[in-house]
Amino acid sequence: MLAPSPVPAGLFSDEHGAWRCLWCRATPEYQRYHDEEWGRPVHGDQRLFEKICLEGFQAGLSWLTILNKREAFREAFAQFDIDAVARFDEADVQRLLLNAGIVRHRGKIVSTLNNARRAQALRDEFGSLAAYFWRFEPAAHQRPPEITHASLQGLTTSPESVALSKDLRRRGWTFVGPTTMYAFMQAMGLVNDHLEGCHVREPALAQRASQPGAA
Repeated sequence: MLAPSPVPAGLFSDEHGAWRCLWCRATPEYQRYHDEEWGRPVHGDQRLFEKICLEGFQAGLSWLTILNKREAFREAFAQFDIDAVARFDEADVQRLLLNAGIVRHRGKIVSTLNNARRAQALRDEFGSLAAYFWRFEPAAHQRPPEITHASLQGLTTSPESVALSKDLRRRGWTFVGPTTMYAFMQAMGLVNDHLEGCHVREPALAQRASQPGAA
């Protein structure tokens, strides 16, 4: 009798035999996010702005907490329309502090308003947020040819996320530390950290390769 195949490190299998990164095991919604969004390349300014804001709100919390509140965040922050959020004022801050559907942290709310104004400046300078953020995509030769569980163990920053954080802070952004920026880069597809063997890894790589300007 053949011995059962070992479970790939860092992965789990669903009832259909599809392997996924272990971090998304908690709920079906988390798995949908992993399958359909995480690591897929994003070039739309509104989605990039939304994600960087939500990563700021996540500080000290789990991403699952933020994901469960994402629709409430979208409603509260005008679908993360950059120009609309840039017009928010103190009255909006007070309104948001009373909104039980979001994370009611004054510093993070004020940061989102500030970052919307900083996003307008980036857009004016570079033409789009995408044109700015994708400058920090690691060169292909700087990423290991195979992303393994061992290579990602404990990885929470990269030279690129440190550089992105430093540049954003210089430009007046807040809640954009290197760890937060690495999570942003993972989610928006600037890096593909789906583990080797995850059924989403190859489709995400193919989607990145099909983007304009891809190496």
